[in-house]
Amino acid sequence: MITATETNLKLPRLVTELPGPNAKRVVERDAAIMSPSYTRDYPFVAKRGQGAIVEDVDGNAFLDFAAGIAVCSTGHCHPRVVEAIQKQAAELIHMSGTDFYYESMPILAERLAAMVPGNEAKKVFFTNSGTEAVEGAIKLARYATKRDKMIAFYGCFHGRSMGALSLTASKATQRKNFGALLSGIEHIPYPYAYRCAHGHTSETCGAEILEQLEGQIFKRLFDPEDVAGIIIEPIQGEGGYVPAPKFFLQELQRICRQHGIMLICDEVQSGMGRTGKWWAHEFAGIEPDILCSAKGIASGMPLGAIIARESVMRWKPGAHGTTFGGNPVCIAAALATMDLIEGEYRENAAKMGDYMFARMADWTKKFKIVGDVRGRGLMIGIELVRDQRTKEKAADLRNFVVDRAFHKGLLVLGAGENTVRLSPPLLIDKEQADFAMRTLEECLREAEAKI
Repeated sequence: MITATETNLKLPRLVTELPGPNAKRVVERDAAIMSPSYTRDYPFVAKRGQGAIVEDVDGNAFLDFAAGIAVCSTGHCHPRVVEAIQKQAAELIHMSGTDFYYESMPILAERLAAMVPGNEAKKVFFTNSGTEAVEGAIKLARYATKRDKMIAFYGCFHGRSMGALSLTASKATQRKNFGALLSGIEHIPYPYAYRCAHGHTSETCGAEILEQLEGQIFKRLFDPEDVAGIIIEPIQGEGGYVPAPKFFLQELQRICRQHGIMLICDEVQSGMGRTGKWWAHEFAGIEPDILCSAKGIASGMPLGAIIARESVMRWKPGAHGTTFGGNPVCIAAALATMDLIEGEYRENAAKMGDYMFARMADWTKKFKIVGDVRGRGLMIGIELVRDQRTKEKAADLRNFVVDRAFHKGLLVLGAGENTVRLSPPLLIDKEQADFAMRTLEECLREAEAKI
């Protein structure tokens, strides 16, 4: 078998029907033994990868515009990341950074802290995932404020453990049958410009939500002096790749500062250079009290981080801990990842994002089922509707496009109820972007023919 890595492919190469015979066997075996809670959009069985190309168990090569849910920021198996992992694994794999010291841990923490805007120094706590980072942020906000109430947004996804799930308001199925969740949490609408009830633009949507927060939530439900934190994704991920307006984030920070509430930015999906800046909140010029990061931080190794203002992260020894968070192998991968993102891929994310948005600028006119194209950098959402006037959500057409793209050699995922998300590795080039655009146009035309 000639592999994608051996031929240095940049574009897909399909050699069997999909799924192929080996993929079918794996899918059948998986169904017999694995938890049915996993969600799989199509039968892609990964075998190996390099750059933006991944190969399945039958030798089919795909262009990956999902990147392991925005995780493989430097592409698959980048040689410098692989080298860092192998070198560290041969030296030391684990001792537990909660009980002992690693030389590399403060080095990575210093780099992360320096990346977060603001005049105040920062401190860092390492986790294994974004969910764990959110769980820690809940605890830290409570600890720092001596309050227990939290406010989150409809459409948000912050994780599936019980505390993070209590903040999550993405899909009812994620909460169903799990009983009582964390108390003292209220949700408010997210500023979703395309579906703004008041007809605002992408830069003005959300004023009424802020009025609701101050005029209703703070007066009828939670006294602001009881609220520990407000958590927001500067760009909603699972909610449909919806960016919050600049003014909205600025006003949210003002409200939090006024009442001593921790402003928590969940940048698990939108961070680490994906938007063309290190963090999506930088576009609004704000300084979160607590920032949650994970996914793209270590190119696929399990690592997350809580980055907080020094005056906030003052909990005592034993107040919070982790066995595996900040594992030395993961840290080695993260340091190599940061070098690559800082050196070229963050700039490339901005450049290729601009290029792709320009290519899609007329899609709402070109395709009657495209209601909105939005995002920043290489975090792009394409919302599909049955009718542009009524904006009726077309979940079936979105699912059709995602499936057809797979059969044409392009891996994408859905987000929200009816949005196609594009979150490729940050190293993609114009040739790969052009292929993705052409393929999606073909899929959209086929979807339109179904109406």
